[in-house]
Amino acid sequence: MDAYRTLASPASARLTQQRSRFVALVEPATRDEVTSRLEAFRREHHEATHVCAAFRCRVGAEIEAVADDAGEPHGSAGAPILQALEGAGLVDVLAVVVRHFGGVKLGLGGLSRAYADVTAAALARAQTVERVIEVTFRISFPPEAHAAVMRLIHHHAARVLDIRYDTRGTVIAALPPSRADRFQTAVREETAARATVERLP
Repeated sequence: MDAYRTLASPASARLTQQRSRFVALVEPATRDEVTSRLEAFRREHHEATHVCAAFRCRVGAEIEAVADDAGEPHGSAGAPILQALEGAGLVDVLAVVVRHFGGVKLGLGGLSRAYADVTAAALARAQTVERVIEVTFRISFPPEAHAAVMRLIHHHAARVLDIRYDTRGTVIAALPPSRADRFQTAVREETAARATVERLP
């Protein structure tokens, strides 16, 4: 995955169904932020009947997707919220739906539709943005390997962030994950291991 779509800013929507009030809140969030954000939502809406949620977040090269029914019948809340996120193709996003029970049971179908509809409404109001993912490398090389290294950087369309020369040359370069392994291997092979390549965190 070289790029992904996420939310540019938070958004919300409201829905009333058979006197039950649903409030959806969607916001950008990384996996490291999800737990604390969800806990904050639950503290803020502690008087609500249910605070259900779902998130889709990058974890390395994978996407972790989690849904929480928070006491609603299994699959009636978290799954519809998550499906709305998946349908929108969003990553690094948290969706929370707060429900205040209105005294009339909606049934499984009614609940699922309400959670899906209010989440979709919040997402429809939200602005999205594409984020480009890059892997950053430090390449260190002797003077005689300079031409080969720079040729490889150009060939693999790497973005040069910094370049310095002393007794050895050092280049900090970034490129998409899909090209990272090939670039790293090519630098080592075509410079006969005279250049060292280190992935930066």
